Amino acid sequence: MSTGPDADQTDRLLARLKAQDPGAWDELLAIHRARLHRAVTFRLDRRLRGRVDASDVIQEACLEAHERLPEYLSRPTMPIHLWLRFLVGQRILIVHRQHLGTAMRDPGREQAWVGSTADGLADHLLAAGPSPSEDAARAEAHAYLRAALDGMDDIDREVLTLRHFEQMTNVEVAQLMGIEPAAASKRYLRALGRLQEILAARPELFGT
Repeated sequence: MSTGPDADQTDRLLARLKAQDPGAWDELLAIHRARLHRAVTFRLDRRLRGRVDASDVIQEACLEAHERLPEYLSRPTMPIHLWLRFLVGQRILIVHRQHLGTAMRDPGREQAWVGSTADGLADHLLAAGPSPSEDAARAEAHAYLRAALDGMDDIDREVLTLRHFEQMTNVEVAQLMGIEPAAASKRYLRALGRLQEILAARPELFGT
């Protein structure tokens, strides 16, 4: 049984896919495409703006998903919306390596999932909550947030991003990242506490 967004409709479409209904695939993608597009737009490196289209990244990931669909249907390892999200994340990693070269191949930074950027998360946090209204103050707040978030543990920041930006449950975060739910929960609480410290340290920018 599916979990997450549009679970009931997704289950019906999965049943149709197992019955080899060719129209079910496009309907399934239509349900999840907007969320996938948002994830790609958020995570693409800023240096790739104007060079890489998020829709192309999703298209490549969906082509791979379609080729691997029989394997998934016979033995699903996670809900299909997470599987699609996982394949999209892998495609973003490939795009980064292709366009940014050796900077994305540092063995010390290699990981199986594409991490959130401090830039993107700072943008999201400033848009989602109280923020300075004047341009200069907003620029200062963004620079401060970006530097502070960049110093956060990569996995902690990713868990925070998945929970808040992509609105996943703790179990979904654990499945997507390949860690235990207890570890995901511990990292989330640690990241949330760190974020509160970051904001509280500059009350003139973020209030109380």
